[in-house]
Formats: sequence, C-alpha cells, structure tokens
Amino acid sequence: MSSASRTGSLRGQLLAWLLIPLAILVAIDAVTVYHASIEAADLAYDRSLLASTRALSERVSLVEGKVVADVPYVALDSFETDTLGRIYYKVTGINGDFVSGYDDLPPLPKDVQRSQAYPALVYFYQAVYRGEPVRIAALYQPVYDDTIRGIALIQVGESLEARRDLSRKILFDTLLREAMLVLAAAALAWFGVRYALRPLMRLTDTVGARKPTDLSDFNPDLVHKEVRPLVAAMNGYMARLQTLIAGQRRFIADASHQLRTPLTVLKTQAELALRENDPKAMRAIVESIAGTTDATVHLANRLLSLARAEHGAAEGELQPVSLASVARQVGLELAVEAVKKDIDLSFEGQREVMVRGNALLLHEMLANLVDNAIRYTPHGGKVALRVFKVDVPMLEVEDSGPGIPQADRERVFAPFYRAASAQETHAAGSGLGLTIVRDIAAMHGAEVALLDGAQGAGLKVRILFPV
Repeated sequence: MSSASRTGSLRGQLLAWLLIPLAILVAIDAVTVYHASIEAADLAYDRSLLASTRALSERVSLVEGKVVADVPYVALDSFETDTLGRIYYKVTGINGDFVSGYDDLPPLPKDVQRSQAYPALVYFYQAVYRGEPVRIAALYQPVYDDTIRGIALIQVGESLEARRDLSRKILFDTLLREAMLVLAAAALAWFGVRYALRPLMRLTDTVGARKPTDLSDFNPDLVHKEVRPLVAAMNGYMARLQTLIAGQRRFIADASHQLRTPLTVLKTQAELALRENDPKAMRAIVESIAGTTDATVHLANRLLSLARAEHGAAEGELQPVSLASVARQVGLELAVEAVKKDIDLSFEGQREVMVRGNALLLHEMLANLVDNAIRYTPHGGKVALRVFKVDVPMLEVEDSGPGIPQADRERVFAPFYRAASAQETHAAGSGLGLTIVRDIAAMHGAEVALLDGAQGAGLKVRILFPV
C-alpha cells in the first residue's frame, strides 16, 4: 500500500481537528483582545494627558493684554510622575505668539479632527519630537480680562514609552493566558479522546486475541453507536466466510467420499488387467477401466462445478447477462452429444432476455440441465431449450425421457441423491446436476420448478428469474 493512500492515527486526526481550529480561534481571540486592550489603554492615557493639559490651562491667564503661563517645575514633575513618561508643553498666545514651554514642539496639523469623547476643544495627534514618537493633546483655552478676550492654545505631549511598555505587558499577558488555555484544552482533549477510544481499543484487543478458527460474532453493544455498522459489517463478513469455509469442507468431504469408490474400482480393475493373460479378457477389463474413468471424470467435473457455484455465491458479482446468448452457446457445445444419441436438440425463444447474473455460473447451470436431459433421454428423443419473458425472464429445458416421479422431485436437489428411475436409466450418474442447478439459481434469486413434459411424459425444468 502506498503512503499516499495510508490512513493515519485516528487519535491524531481527532486531536488535530480539535486543537488546530481551537488554536486558530484562540489566536484570533488573542489579537482581538490585544487590540481592545490597547484601545482601552490609549483611552486611559489620553484621558490622563487631557487632565495634564487642563491642569496646565488653569495656570494660563491674561495680564495687561498678554497671555502669561505660571508653570512651576513642581507641576511638571507632578505631570511626569502621573504619566510615567517625558512631558513636553507649549503655550501659544492669542495672536499665535510663543508664551512658554518648548517652542519647537510640533504644531497642530490642519487635518486633525476634534475628539468627540470629551466636552472640550481638544485635539489628539501623534508626532515625532527630538527623535522619539510623542502623543500630543492640543486644547484651546479661552482667556480674558476687562479689556480683551481671546483663545490660547495649550499643547502637552508625552513620550510613548509608558504606552509601549503597557502594550508589551498586555500582549505578553494575553499570549501567556491564551497559551495556557490551549495547553489545558490539549490535555483535556487528549484524555477525552483516549477515554472515548477505549471501546475501540478493547475491540482491537478482542480481534487480536481471537483464534483463527473462531468466527463467532462480535458484540456491537460494546462499541460506540457510530462504530456499530463497522462491527455489523465484520460480523457479516465472518458469516460469509463461515459459509465459504463450510462449503469447502463439504466439498472436501463429498469429494473424498464420492471419489474413493471409483478410484478403488479403478485400482482393482488395473490389478486384474495386470494378472490377466487372455487378450480378449484384458481388452474387456480395459474397456471397463475406460468406462469407470469416464464416470470418475464426470463426477470430478460435477464436484468442481458445485465448488465453483458455491464460490460464485460467496463472491456475489452480478452483471447484465443475455440468457439467449448463454443458451445458444450451451446448445452448440452439447450438440455433438445429442447427435451421438440421435436426439433432436432445439432452441426456442426471444432474442434478448436480460438478467443480472454471473455469466460463467449461468452457463454452468444450463450446461448441467442440458447434459442431464441428453443423458436421460433415449435414442431418437427430443430436448428443447427455451428462453422467453412473459412477466419475468424464464428458462426451460424439456426432454422426452423417463421424468422424475412426483414423490422424488424435492429430494433430487439433495447432493448425491438419485431417483430410482434415474438409476435404472443411467446407472453412472453422480446425483449432483440438480444440486448445482439449485445453488446457482438461488445465487441469482431464481426459482426452480420441476414439471411434467408434453403430454405428461418426460421432464420440464423451469427457472424463473426476478425482474
């Protein structure tokens, strides 16, 4: 068997189908959780950044028409302690003039949308300042005194170190938690699959421990419902195997029993021929040996036909077969035997009568019927072979021989049974012809009927095939 057609481990496939989709779902979940956590962290940091910006805006005022910012270092240290990052700020006056802080802090881009999460004129954007990324909150703060009113711009930026540290921590915690979940699920799945396959493993052990001669059924209730059809198929296969073995044993017993007598006779005749000095007497013995040999060959052929019929029934291979073609072939093969006895062998029937069957076995069945008819029909008699279809396909073989008494018509199908009339007509018969016919017909689901011939004389064998 090639490796491409070899099926792997059932346990491995079950674990793969359980764990691979689970790992994919866990990975998708980990990505989703990570992004959701980052969004939540960004929201929290933006809120803290806005709080720092508002705290700075409270220290911005308008003095003598100029914007001033009172931002002591203590306040900046407090901002940095709260955010765990470096803080940069810038205060711009009413007319866009620099007031305090870092004058080179990146300005507010024109395309940035105002944040809708807070009731304030605040804008969040990211930029690069002094070689590192920063997050900046820009808040427009109204300032006024008795003489002038205006809006100052307060910008507070923080480095993203704290956010990155938090992102890495969230990612690590998420992956660790999901990995532990996958490992726990893998362990549970492994134990679950192993437990679920225990009945199948017990069945495997039972099959392995069976003796070669033990063909008894396995109990399907010992395995899962899904495996019971397999056990039923195994039981069915063993039943067919028992039938085949029983047929072989019967064939061996029948062959040994039936061949013992003619072989003993042949041996005796050969010994007599060796001791005989008279040529005429020796010729008579040799002729007797030839007759016994013919009978033995005929018996062996019938035994082989019976074995072939039983073997064909075990295989059960059925194909569309034309009964007319089979009948013509059998008629041509046995025409010589009919001519030797001056028997009128005729064929009647329709051209195409199809049945599902085994062509070789149907040929064997019909050959046995025609051979029997020729053997038991006297010189100058008639044998008719008919194939036709009325409601169902039919096959008939009718002869003008002595027929079979009504009392013997059921018993003649038994192996080696011969009616008294048959023994009187043809003493060298084997008693297997109709047994072979019955077995092959049964294989095809056909029925065999023994009827009287025309005008109540002879025998008509009719075989009815299923539609």
